[in-house]
Amino acid sequence: MSRSSLSLRSRIFIYMILLVVVASVLIAAVTIYQYNEQSRDYHQQRLVRKESQLLSRIDYVLRQTTYPVSTDNLPLIFKDKIYEIANIQNIEFNLYGLEGTLLKSSRPSFEQDTLNRCIPADVLSDLWQSVDKRVVVKNEQLGADYRSSYIVFTDIKSKPVGILNVPYFEDDSFNETELKEFLKRLGYTYLFMFLVAIAFAYFVSKYITRSLKTISDKMAETRLEKNNLKIELKGAGQEVALLVESYNSMIDELEESAVKLATSEREQAWREMAKQVAHEIKNPLTPMRLSVQSFQRKFDSQDPEIDQKVEEFSKTLIQQIDTMGSIASAFSNFAKMPAQKNEMLNVVEVINLALDIFSEDYISFFKAKDEIIAKFDRTQLIRVVTNLVKNAIQAIPKEVKPKVEVKVYEENNHVGISVTDNGLGISVANKRKVFEPKFTTKSSGMGLGLPIVKNIVEAYNGSITFTSEEGKGTTFKVSFPKT
Repeated sequence: MSRSSLSLRSRIFIYMILLVVVASVLIAAVTIYQYNEQSRDYHQQRLVRKESQLLSRIDYVLRQTTYPVSTDNLPLIFKDKIYEIANIQNIEFNLYGLEGTLLKSSRPSFEQDTLNRCIPADVLSDLWQSVDKRVVVKNEQLGADYRSSYIVFTDIKSKPVGILNVPYFEDDSFNETELKEFLKRLGYTYLFMFLVAIAFAYFVSKYITRSLKTISDKMAETRLEKNNLKIELKGAGQEVALLVESYNSMIDELEESAVKLATSEREQAWREMAKQVAHEIKNPLTPMRLSVQSFQRKFDSQDPEIDQKVEEFSKTLIQQIDTMGSIASAFSNFAKMPAQKNEMLNVVEVINLALDIFSEDYISFFKAKDEIIAKFDRTQLIRVVTNLVKNAIQAIPKEVKPKVEVKVYEENNHVGISVTDNGLGISVANKRKVFEPKFTTKSSGMGLGLPIVKNIVEAYNGSITFTSEEGKGTTFKVSFPKT
């Protein structure tokens, strides 16, 4: 999972755990480094103390000897004293001449493989060049833990007499055991702290993001068309409180905008409806007016055909009055939402009944089953089918061999109805206007058929969709739950 896809709560949790892990590693590293530094300082100081003790003993012997103090006489001066000093101090050491040649060793016999007969030239050079005439080198023959210190010692007149060599073995086994035990205990401690940190990070991240989750849920539920509730959070931080305040201000502005928009849309809808009603009513009024005026001019009570003319005049008026009545019924049906009746019916039977009113022989009906039971209002279902079939018939031009197919089927606990024609199809520009009131591409009609169908279907938690290709035809599909 990428970092950007992680939630804020997950990132807070991960960062807190990562902080504990990094702190544990750093503390362990610092502990190891501190142990190593302490061990190094301890060995350096211990070696210095050994050198100081040996130099003190050597100085005492040189002051007490009866031999002339010189480099050549060192083997005689320390013939027996070197073993005595080694036993008292419990330290092995060697005495070299000023030119780096071994003169005397506290060991009873020289071992060629572990003891240098001469100080290496580079070590001797470094010794004479150092300010304190002292140098410590690693003993390559005995390993990394072995050191050798070389220091020049003098007589009572501070004249260099010889070179003291102290081999030293850095025994860190005790410190390493202590370090391992400490790291082991530290590991157990940090394992416990890690488990506590996981629980702590979980609850802290949950607490921190709880307010943000509340705001997020509220924002996800915010809709322009509904009454949105404000957020009330107690004990929220300053940043979250500012965010809540901004959200509540937005809700106030949204409600105000929604009221204005609803008022504007309602007024606009009434204007458009009034224009449409006026336009549709004027259409039959004009021929009615002309018919009345014509009848007034031509009326003659002595005319032998007066009865026939009155009858024709009456038929014309009645026809126009019926047109006005159908207009009023259409607008009334559109404005009135269909009532949802809990009526269990056989959809196949109702559709078959609706198709009986059409005399066109090119209408085909296909059913997946003889019986599909669903909850729907019988009258409204007939209106849906007849409106769709009527539109399909009217969409087919005269020069095309007409073909209309009506299908009913079951799909995922839903009832599906499709009406397909081979008409002119719907243009791309008109597809988004299909379900808008008063939109029509026909020379007659008020464009309320499909909006009425849409209202009916959606009242039963259903949906209506269509696919169309210009010049080839259109398919409308209706889907609604069975119960």
